[in-house]
Amino acid sequence: MASGKDSDRTLGYMTRKDTEVKLPRPTRVKNKTPAPVQITAEQILREARERQEAEIRPPKQKITDSTELSDYRLRRRKEFEDKIRRARWNIQVWMKYAQWEESQKDYARARSVWERAIEGDYRNHTLWLKYAEFEMKNKFVNSARNVWDRAVTLLPRVDQLWYKYIHMEEMLGNVAGARQIFERWMQWSPDQQGWLSFIKFELRYNEIERARSIYERFVLCHPKVSAYIRYAKFEMKGGEVARARNVYERATEKLADDEEAETLFVAFAEFEERCKEPERARFIYKFALDHIPKGRAEDLYKKFVAFEKQYGDREGIEDAIVGKRRFQYEDEVRKNPLNYDSWFDYVRLEESVGNKDRIREIYERAIANIPPAEEKRYWQRYIYLWINYALYEEIETEDVERTRDVYRECLKLIPHSKFSFAKIWLLAAQFEIRQLNLAGARQILGNAIGKAPKDKIFKKYIEIELQLGNMDRCRKLYERYLEWSPENCYAWSKYAELERSLAETERARAIFELAISQPALDMPELLWKAYIDFEIAEGELERTRALYERLLDRTKHYKVWVSFAKFEASAVEEDEEEDDQEEIDAIEHKKECITRARAIFERANSYYKDSAPELKEERATLLEDWLNMETNFGNLGDVSVVQSKLPKKLKKRKPITREDGSTEYEEYIDYLYPEESQTTNLKILEAAYKWKKQKLAGSEEDYD
Repeated sequence: MASGKDSDRTLGYMTRKDTEVKLPRPTRVKNKTPAPVQITAEQILREARERQEAEIRPPKQKITDSTELSDYRLRRRKEFEDKIRRARWNIQVWMKYAQWEESQKDYARARSVWERAIEGDYRNHTLWLKYAEFEMKNKFVNSARNVWDRAVTLLPRVDQLWYKYIHMEEMLGNVAGARQIFERWMQWSPDQQGWLSFIKFELRYNEIERARSIYERFVLCHPKVSAYIRYAKFEMKGGEVARARNVYERATEKLADDEEAETLFVAFAEFEERCKEPERARFIYKFALDHIPKGRAEDLYKKFVAFEKQYGDREGIEDAIVGKRRFQYEDEVRKNPLNYDSWFDYVRLEESVGNKDRIREIYERAIANIPPAEEKRYWQRYIYLWINYALYEEIETEDVERTRDVYRECLKLIPHSKFSFAKIWLLAAQFEIRQLNLAGARQILGNAIGKAPKDKIFKKYIEIELQLGNMDRCRKLYERYLEWSPENCYAWSKYAELERSLAETERARAIFELAISQPALDMPELLWKAYIDFEIAEGELERTRALYERLLDRTKHYKVWVSFAKFEASAVEEDEEEDDQEEIDAIEHKKECITRARAIFERANSYYKDSAPELKEERATLLEDWLNMETNFGNLGDVSVVQSKLPKKLKKRKPITREDGSTEYEEYIDYLYPEESQTTNLKILEAAYKWKKQKLAGSEEDYD
């Protein structure tokens, strides 16, 4: 009995090992090199065909008397009837049966088979075709007519049945009968090819009027561009120009809005061109270009340009080319209405033509495409459409009210709470100034300051009021400017400069004091320089020195030290007619100035030496400026004072680790100052003394 481990109740008395499918062990290919003779698929198929056994065919049977023939026919009919009983739906069996009966010259039986087949599946037009062909082949004309008549009655939508029926009657010379069949067919409103076949039939027998009447019925049944063009070409071929033009005119009235209207207008214009009527053709082209959408008029524009090059003057050719470019721009803005560069090009094209209404229409369509997001980068190109629109209305059309409306609508559209454009505010204000509407300009600029204050707006507004001489307004604007941007050093400097130009020295000094007391400034160095230059221009040397000292309390930049020293070194220019005593006093004054300047440089050098030893490069630059100043003093200068403090320049290399872990070395300039070299020498002597002492101690131990 199998163990519990291997047994399974679903397997009966068999174990899992008994039910395992044992697959053959895959053979291991030892030699994987290609064989010297390769076997192709073609070779395998050829060998299989050669080895194939010959087909077993039944022996040929010869029938010698009527009895054998009757037996043969009976046997074959039984076979066919058995096949039909098994597969009545198989058309091929019926067809082979009927064709066999036909081969036996038993036409009545063959006809009976065809009738039985049609009774089973009368919707199969192939059966009708083969049946009718059987009757025609054996010259049973009336029977064939009967078959065709029944076929087209039951299956009137099968065009092939009608074609074959009509062809038979025409081959028999029964033209009236063929025409009658065509008329029956046309009552079912067939496709265009059926109507065209009827027309060709009538033209073969030179029945022009009949063909024309069929064309009239044809265009009523199929009111399409191609139908009208065929009708017009038929009339043109017959030399009926007036009739052909009438057909084209009727077509344009009915199908002007059709999708294929472009083809119709081109054909109409080419017809007029062949009739030596270029003015009519030009009118048709222009009418078509005005009515057909630009997206479907590409071929029409090409034809129009070619026509104008052949028949038109210079102006007409230019209009055609403009129309072609207009089509291109329409296509571009239709594909991407937010491509503002295409709108600019389109407007420029229309401005070159000069049609004001069309230019305004393009501008209105362009500005209607508002950027999808309220981010300034999306609006930066769009806003120039408004600017160009306003400038066009002001300069070209000289329409003041429309210009004002354009600026007003543009300012309403911009989301000033998120971003704004100073140029729009300024252009609107400048426009009002040009119209001598100063109150309107002030109102616009005031709104700009309230909704979207910007540096440009404040500067321009102050400039306008300054030109008008309104100093109180300028002061108020500067105060608003500084309330909005208290860290703006430019505004503080310009405000103080305004007060100084008005001889309000104390007000200017108070503004400077207020400015430098601000907790944050964008460019404090410019503000301090302006304050110092102001005090120097006022001749307040003590105030200037105090300012420098206050500045040095805030920053110890080497440029501040140098500027302070140069200020102290500046002496009064000598007068050519001064006497000896005054000359002595001037020299003493110069010496005093040089001493003060030298003392400032000494302070700066001491600061860098003691408090900021890491700023070696700034200290070296300071000493170079000091040396240059001593040189410029001439006889009063003392170059040796500085030379003893100058450092030595040393080229050094420092390792830099790259991202990949490798190390490279970079050269840099280091400075070695005199006090550093003395310290280095002392350290070397100390190390040498220690080494000597250790050596002597070692020799004594060896002696012991």
